[in-house]
Amino acid sequence: MELKGKTVLITGGTAGIGLEAAKQFLAAGSKVIITGRDQLKLDRAQKLHPELIAIKSDVANEEDAKSLYNQIKTLGGIDILYNNAGVLSISANMGAPSDRHLTEAEYEMSINYFGVIRLNNLFMDILASRKEGAIINTTSLLAYVPSAAEATYSASKVALRFYTETLRKHLELLNSNVKVFELLPPVVNTEMATSRNDMKITPDKLVKALIAGLSKNQFTIRVGNTKLLYIVNRLFPKVAFGLVNSAKSLNHLRPNSQ
Repeated sequence: MELKGKTVLITGGTAGIGLEAAKQFLAAGSKVIITGRDQLKLDRAQKLHPELIAIKSDVANEEDAKSLYNQIKTLGGIDILYNNAGVLSISANMGAPSDRHLTEAEYEMSINYFGVIRLNNLFMDILASRKEGAIINTTSLLAYVPSAAEATYSASKVALRFYTETLRKHLELLNSNVKVFELLPPVVNTEMATSRNDMKITPDKLVKALIAGLSKNQFTIRVGNTKLLYIVNRLFPKVAFGLVNSAKSLNHLRPNSQ
């Protein structure tokens, strides 16, 4: 897939993977639009990269999503929708108080899963009108093997992985020119993973792998430890589960670990 001259919309583009992706897409010759919920972070990102177009928007909010669509349409549309926005709520996972667990689990699903579907549905006609349109969904290595400490986050990524695969097949059956890519990161050195003790890769390395995968039309892009875990899980699922749920991996979310 050619990136030069394409217009890319990146959700959750103010920090971490999203901001690094904005930087690398710009370097590849793309026009980049980012969204986020925090205006200060949007302003900071735009100051770092003045070429960016920054729009305040929450993917979990239906009215925000419709407003974003209308603004993008006015700007001339997009070629690539990169669904990068995601959240991990400690309260929805290990050790969560029962009165907060469901609320936080719903919050995770509203952003990690339903928010993706909402934007895909809104922008599908624009993407289909392009000579080469694409959707990128970010799932996780936890979409293959769940983390006992991050149960609902894992579940949201499993749901997104299955949705991504079936959306790709559905569009193929319709002879659509919209390509559907899935990025499966390992643990990435971002704010979300600050407390984790696992081996981490940098956002720079992750996005470089994404750009390389897009250029080769590699629809499933497994990066770093995700490649190994995918193979181990197919052959030895109990071993894979043990690797993800080792004492070291779970310790950061235990109630007495702080």
